Amino acid sequence: MARFTIRQVLLASCALALALWAPPRAVRAQPTKGVSLGLQYRPGQKTTLIVLPVAGPNGDSLTTMISRDFDFSDRFTVVSSSAAPSGTGPLNWALFAKLGVDGVVQATVLPSGWVRVLLHDVGLKSVRNQKDFALPSPAQSAGWRLAVHGVSDVIEEWVTGQRGVAQTRIAFTRGGRVWTVDSDGANVTPATPSGMSPQWLPSGRGIVYSVLDGVRNPIMLTDLATGAQRTLASAAGIEHTTPAVSPDGRTLVYARGSESGTDLYAQAIEGGAPRRITVGRGRASAQPSFSPDGQRLAFMSDRSGHPEVYISDLDGTNSELLTAAAFGDRDYRAGPDWSPDGRLVAFQSRNGGTFQIMTINLRDQSVRQVTNDGRNDDPSWAPDSRHLVLTSNRSGVRQLWVVDVETGRARQLTRGPETRLSAWSPRLLAP
Repeated sequence: MARFTIRQVLLASCALALALWAPPRAVRAQPTKGVSLGLQYRPGQKTTLIVLPVAGPNGDSLTTMISRDFDFSDRFTVVSSSAAPSGTGPLNWALFAKLGVDGVVQATVLPSGWVRVLLHDVGLKSVRNQKDFALPSPAQSAGWRLAVHGVSDVIEEWVTGQRGVAQTRIAFTRGGRVWTVDSDGANVTPATPSGMSPQWLPSGRGIVYSVLDGVRNPIMLTDLATGAQRTLASAAGIEHTTPAVSPDGRTLVYARGSESGTDLYAQAIEGGAPRRITVGRGRASAQPSFSPDGQRLAFMSDRSGHPEVYISDLDGTNSELLTAAAFGDRDYRAGPDWSPDGRLVAFQSRNGGTFQIMTINLRDQSVRQVTNDGRNDDPSWAPDSRHLVLTSNRSGVRQLWVVDVETGRARQLTRGPETRLSAWSPRLLAP
């Protein structure tokens, strides 16, 4: 059987005219008693929202960003607000109802620079929710954009009961260094001078990554707020790759070894002696991913002669094959990522001569194919356990794409030079 080294595994929107609307006023949301026939979210169905044009400084940006965030959530149908005139007068409930709009998002930039947001329930003809949000200065800065994404996420939570994931970033590898990008594809920013295989700290304040420098090949940590770097694991002549950080931020797991084989090791992220988890006897074990409770790992190993996904306890015991063995062109499964809700593990699988992203349900072992176009690798879950970011060459050059695993809808996240090895951040807070 062919042997695989760790290097092979790692490299292997209807414009619609609307009636006049009134600028937001401080209105207290009215509680609804009994069964509501108004704005509701039903799983598997999309709620229809419209974001009315925002007047004042940066109003166009606010309108565009919030509308786009709702679209990218894949939980809403967004009616275009581009043709809606500004003016005074009450909301035309009858028209919104005729257009099938369930909720109207109305925002005003306050003199303080904050933004006041009202969510109108069309069915009940009333304000359902209202809140004032702080927006950092200067406008259009990275912190300002992150705060606007947070506004979108709160509105999504008002409607669905679950906070959105617009206020997140994705780390990735490009040109031998780690970069980050907003969830909508904006604000691409270099994060490290070199490195690959980034993973986020649970706090979102830093990124852990590997550096293959041919000498000590360390695992590094960069604080994104200060730029300070720290070496977490390093030894001369030994490769340290594919790091993962436990959900509590205390434990680091990574692959350690050389061309002749690698094993998984664990150590305290603050330092200490590494502890061996797997015993591969010259085989490759790598790409660890923690379960949400931090007690188990999913990882790739070619101990059977070809890469498969295994799971084990954190100390390496109770190891079992997760992906069923196969023959022919289905003998390669790798890059596992455990969903934040604990239900699924996503991985890449060789299918029909190329690679596609699959998920396996840990309850019943059912497998589902997520992608079909081009070659797809390196899946990473969003905090909502619904979206995956992955590497795909479907546009001709390897770039990051976001896929909704419920509908299969895909959107391209990055453009430009070749991009791969991505990791979705936890939900972040604006500075």
